[in-house]
Amino acid sequence: MEPESGKSSKQIDTARLHDNTVSPRDDRRDRGKILHEAVPHELLGQFKAAKDRPDIISLIQESNVGRRTELIPIRYGRMLVSPFTFYRGTAALFAKDVGESFVTKVRVQTCGDAHLLNFGAFATPERNIVFDLNDFDETIPGPWEWDVKRLAASFVLAGRNNGVKPRHAEQAAEAVARGYRLKMIEYSRMSILDIWYDRFDWSAVTQNTSDPHLQKRIRDKTDKAIKRTIQSYYFPKMVEERDGGYHIKDSPPAVYHLKGAEADNFREQTLKAFELYKQSLQDDRQRLFDRYKMADVAIKVVGIGSVGTTCAVALMLAPDAEPLMLQLKEARHSVLEAYAGHSEFQNHGQRVVAGQRIIQSASDIFLGWTKFDDGKHYYIRQLRDTKVKLEPDLWDGPRLVESAEVMGAVLARAHARSGDAAVLSGYMGEETTFDEAIGRFSVLYADQAEQDYEVFSDAVRTGRMDAAENCGY
Repeated sequence: MEPESGKSSKQIDTARLHDNTVSPRDDRRDRGKILHEAVPHELLGQFKAAKDRPDIISLIQESNVGRRTELIPIRYGRMLVSPFTFYRGTAALFAKDVGESFVTKVRVQTCGDAHLLNFGAFATPERNIVFDLNDFDETIPGPWEWDVKRLAASFVLAGRNNGVKPRHAEQAAEAVARGYRLKMIEYSRMSILDIWYDRFDWSAVTQNTSDPHLQKRIRDKTDKAIKRTIQSYYFPKMVEERDGGYHIKDSPPAVYHLKGAEADNFREQTLKAFELYKQSLQDDRQRLFDRYKMADVAIKVVGIGSVGTTCAVALMLAPDAEPLMLQLKEARHSVLEAYAGHSEFQNHGQRVVAGQRIIQSASDIFLGWTKFDDGKHYYIRQLRDTKVKLEPDLWDGPRLVESAEVMGAVLARAHARSGDAAVLSGYMGEETTFDEAIGRFSVLYADQAEQDYEVFSDAVRTGRMDAAENCGY
């Protein structure tokens, strides 16, 4: 079976996100300065909800189309925890609010949902631990400032959730912009290859934490993550031996098997989809994948924004019961497509994989894409391959600011791989006006998100929406 090339008949020119000519970087930096005159930083600091902004409950309900109905209450339950978790689950709402706003027209490969918990530490194929973006469901070429704004606003909401002083929350948003701006200036002086090879070593990131107790906690957590291999930890924890074979343990509502004919069909579709998936891998990794056979597959609920979409975990076994656990995640239209243009790929799993490979400094060797006969698209990657999740609920004001500046710099690295660092650095400049504008926007948008959260909470209280309790998150 040959993989689809994935080019859409209704595509826009998304490949050329940077100057493909021999224009000197000084000229490109000057173009950025001219752009600043046309689009002052102050414009990026503005936010006011549109008068015709749709009812947010209707918008959330519309986003449930195509999701598994039994999981929608879990999605709502997770969003109900706080304004911050609500923000994480409403990327489509944020896209509508910023997608129709004034933009600089400078494009990069965006993450599309760059809130602070979509960053984390993980092992590279060489088994080094790096810090990078790690969620790309919404990735698409689009305006760079959308990612910056979404990340900065998430810090304000996280800070409010932690009860930090308002000035620390706004300073964290400004730190995102500062880290992004200063790192982009640095990249504007580097060669394209040096930018591509650059990465953020996790040990260096942890040393940036000035709180010695938090630094030790991070080191201990990292050590545990390194030791928790699929073979020695996740396999015995998630799998049981019965009826002469190995099976994924049911742990509802987070992990469960489908029943009857639906289960048989899902297993058959997964096996068939693996044939197309294999063709999306490099030749050497195809040979590696061929050494495993699927033993079981089960539904696995993940994240907040993905709850209700079809996500699963497949148990793969090589001889001697050597396990590999793969995660299948349904890929749908990016929420940014309505504003940034349609993806150049017909298969949204391919869109996610292509974007991830562009943005990340190192990607999983088993990262690939496929589809089911029902028309749903998927991307596939390893499950829990030495990943270290952040714990923002432990951050006080100073730690919030420190983390924000690091993530801003990481986002700059991601954007510089596809965009033009010289143009962007020229636009942002050496002064702090850009940082301050992003800080103002973030406070305004956090206010809006809290208002939206109250509307959502009221809808749950009045029975308009059914939210699950103890929803496994």
